[in-house]
Amino acid sequence: MTTPMTLPRRGEGIPLPRRLLARAAVALARLLALLPPARIRMVLGYIRRGARPAGLGQASAARDAVTTVSLVCRGAQGCVPRSISTALLCRAWGVWPTWCVGARKVGPFAAHAWVEVDGVLVGEEFSDDYFQRLMIVPPVDS
Repeated sequence: MTTPMTLPRRGEGIPLPRRLLARAAVALARLLALLPPARIRMVLGYIRRGARPAGLGQASAARDAVTTVSLVCRGAQGCVPRSISTALLCRAWGVWPTWCVGARKVGPFAAHAWVEVDGVLVGEEFSDDYFQRLMIVPPVDS
């Protein structure tokens, strides 16, 4: 049985300014992904200030843009930079999704990072209750 090694490429018609902003978000996310988890949470907690909660459409558009411009973010092992990039791109648009890191609820152990809006995983093929959240950076209540 074969397993796809990359996510499908969507959003081919993304305008140049949005692609450039997505590339900048990916570059910053790849640097942030090198930090310890507590430091990532602290930095994202600072960055999210002043943003409105993201809608599902906004977060999906950000994820599509990120996966279009970055092979790393499209890959199966790219969940951390993909989720951080998506959150950063949303922030550039003035909104913030909930950034999450967690693990599968049933074995074997597998960690994952994602963004969600109102408890709905954005662009993931898993059900909304598949993972146990271990660390989150939600939108700030206004």
